[in-house]
Amino acid sequence: MQENDDVLADLALIREAAQEGGRIAMGYFRNHPDVWYKGGRSPVTEADIAVDRFLSKTLSAARPDYGWLSEETEDNKSRRHHDRIFVVDPIDGTRAYVNGEDVWCVSIAVVESGVPVAGVLACPARDELFEAARGGEATKNGRPIAVSSVGADRVMSMPQTVYRNLPEGFADSIQRAPHIPSLAYRIAMVADGRLDATLVKPGSHDWDLAAADLILGNAGGALLNRKGEPVRYNKKSVSHGLLIAGPERMLPELKNVAGAIDL
Repeated sequence: MQENDDVLADLALIREAAQEGGRIAMGYFRNHPDVWYKGGRSPVTEADIAVDRFLSKTLSAARPDYGWLSEETEDNKSRRHHDRIFVVDPIDGTRAYVNGEDVWCVSIAVVESGVPVAGVLACPARDELFEAARGGEATKNGRPIAVSSVGADRVMSMPQTVYRNLPEGFADSIQRAPHIPSLAYRIAMVADGRLDATLVKPGSHDWDLAAADLILGNAGGALLNRKGEPVRYNKKSVSHGLLIAGPERMLPELKNVAGAIDL
């Protein structure tokens, strides 16, 4: 009982922090924030940094014994010595954010022994809040959500690099939805049934996935690697290969598809 209470307390903490982080981000949104590029390709804005600093200060003060992993903070390998860590993306979908599109979110998870136990996606430009805790429901704005029943249309969203490598028969059997640049939000769309499934190209990171992974799992789906194994977090490398996300009934087919993709 105490363990469950701790998880719910963590969920309440990260919910409040994510919502406030979202308010900070909205102060810069569509307001010409400064933008620069990491490695010449990946955008980061002054809003990313402001939200990251707020979350780091707030969450680390509340849980000083937890480790920390964030896209916008230099990785401290000591995180691996902590039973629990915060896994944070201050703005997931920065490209959309820079372009003034509303498909972005603040993503926060608590990971224990490599597994997410509490997760929140705050999507303030869409007035949406996704959350989940170990053993409970997944909710959107306080209401339970569930993966789709997978009808004949089989709607999926994925990057072009993945789509053009799909086996021909499978590509012909799905309806492709527009690509969602925020990976966390795209997985949340699978969790609430707007998408039937998605494929994730190699190169995603813990901070893109951890919160959305738990939300999807509690909604009746799963995020798996190409071997059909659950994703593990807080490892030495926080980068991942090709992943599949969808309802249980689609996973065997998606696993076969992933096995046929050469990226």
